[in-house]
Amino acid sequence: MTRTLAFPAAAPAEAVAYFSAELGFEVDPDDLARDLDAGRVEGYVVVETRAPEAFAQAHIPGAINLPYRDMTPENTAHLDRDLVYVCYCESINCNAATKGALKLAELGFQVKRLSGGITSWIAAGYPVDKTDHQPGEAAQAAAGIRCAC
Repeated sequence: MTRTLAFPAAAPAEAVAYFSAELGFEVDPDDLARDLDAGRVEGYVVVETRAPEAFAQAHIPGAINLPYRDMTPENTAHLDRDLVYVCYCESINCNAATKGALKLAELGFQVKRLSGGITSWIAAGYPVDKTDHQPGEAAQAAAGIRCAC
């Protein structure tokens, strides 16, 4: 028997339930980039969950900065509870997006996480913004992305 089939595949109905649930928790960079590029921004907000200095260095265009460490009922009271908050951080090696999504969910918000964080976003060739932008610096900013949570 192969290692690939050492554990039997789930029944189709179980696979549908599992993968549907998984997609309810995450969005990939391509789907988000296509929506942003097409101007389809209704129903969700992109949230950078790392520290403000990481946000200033490079962030997804249109994202807001809400560091997970600072999330409280008071500083999230202005957020629209009818929207979905798509949280992201540095990469799969950082869990600031998971911590941010958890905190927002605990506060009663609908959440998803961006798969792979900003490093996957950049690796796919999607644009980034900087708070204090200088022409031609996006690539340099992308090269220095770090956890910063």
